[in-house]
Amino acid sequence: MPRLAGLPGQLPVAWEVIEALQSEVSAELSSQDPQRTLDPADRRALARKLTSDAVASWATKYAQGNTPLSEDDEARVATAVFDAMYRGGRLQSLLDEEGVEDVMVDGLQAHVEYYDKPRRTIDKVADSHDELIAWVNRMAAISGHGERSLTQATPMVGFRMPDGSRVTASLLTSRPSVVIRKHRIKDHGLAELVQWAAVNPLLERFLLSCVHARLNVLVVGDMGAGKTTLLRALGRAVPEAERLVTLESDRELYLDEPGPKPGPVTFAFEARQSNGEVRAGATAGAISISDMFATALRYNATRVIVGEVRSTEILPMLQAMSAGGSGSMCTIHVRRPHAIVSRLVQLCTEAGMATEAAHHLIASSIDVVVYLTYRDETGIGGRKHRYVSHIYEVHDVVGEAGRPTITTLFAPTPDEPRAVFQNMPSFIEDLELTGLFARQWLTDNATGAWGPPLHLLRGQHPQGVAT
Repeated sequence: MPRLAGLPGQLPVAWEVIEALQSEVSAELSSQDPQRTLDPADRRALARKLTSDAVASWATKYAQGNTPLSEDDEARVATAVFDAMYRGGRLQSLLDEEGVEDVMVDGLQAHVEYYDKPRRTIDKVADSHDELIAWVNRMAAISGHGERSLTQATPMVGFRMPDGSRVTASLLTSRPSVVIRKHRIKDHGLAELVQWAAVNPLLERFLLSCVHARLNVLVVGDMGAGKTTLLRALGRAVPEAERLVTLESDRELYLDEPGPKPGPVTFAFEARQSNGEVRAGATAGAISISDMFATALRYNATRVIVGEVRSTEILPMLQAMSAGGSGSMCTIHVRRPHAIVSRLVQLCTEAGMATEAAHHLIASSIDVVVYLTYRDETGIGGRKHRYVSHIYEVHDVVGEAGRPTITTLFAPTPDEPRAVFQNMPSFIEDLELTGLFARQWLTDNATGAWGPPLHLLRGQHPQGVAT
């Protein structure tokens, strides 16, 4: 039965050996660089050398009474020791598998989700719940989030691993649980989304023009639909001369890091979790997206991007959009395209705004809504499909029913589940003024813009008009 030490392939030694070698290397590293004067890259390089030396010495002694390790096995032991020090430890081999999107650990059992094949279940990935909790806390520490620990006082924790994967762990489930969401690609743009068939060349140019025309864009869809992926690609399209602020509860956009081409000056804000203390009835140390908004706006950014709007930050986000924050963007979780406006109103009213006022704020702030559809057919021998199925225009007028007026620009057809042109946007001249778009592209072979048909094994596509 596989353990964390040997996933996805068995290690030739027990994990206790890896732990002992890790302790030995850590002690030697501290001895050679006691004041941590080396920069991180040099310190990691030194750690790799010390690891190779320690494993070679151990392997020589091991061979005196056992079958000697092969060069490949010795290299795998060294990799496991280094991973325990600087990467994902006993889960790193799972995260390194091709196509992995999520690793979900429930007690001692793990489920691995792939984008192109069915889920894999591993019966035992830890010897005890305490061992799993210790892994969470060590990962938080080496990831620079030492203030975040999984304890009875703080039974929920979230942080980024060194490779950028997002970890969420909890003690509130029946067994300790951990979910790791892996970001397979962090520097892609809209062109890559065409290659992955999430958008077609027509939609790529349309969305690129929307960004350059400084339209406010809302990206929506169900969980796992690729909202962050699309938002990141849109952010990469912001012109270099601008100034950008990103606000996230958990860092996922990485727009402040170098991409395939130069981007705008970007200030990336990340919310902070509580340290577990409670003062005056509130958790101490917590800073939410809403808390960061006022400070972020003082950075005089030309645009604001919010990774995901989930709660009261909806109001400052929409207010920033309506008060001159042209070209701002965010994502919201919505299960069906017809429920987009209702979901926005729900968030606004939960934040204390009256329904009528919410309708007017939505109408005056959002220009374009992009809906992503997610189809998972890995359980029946297919693959996961993520694609834009609907694009709406939100007009800055409220209709007779007191709701924002919506026009469907792109939607599925009976023969095509992906977005196909339906109606000319009122802002078409703005798109053409960017020099990146021509209105005739919308009517010239719009249906055929997707190329080969989408290979779905079953089911139909979501229909409906945003309400």
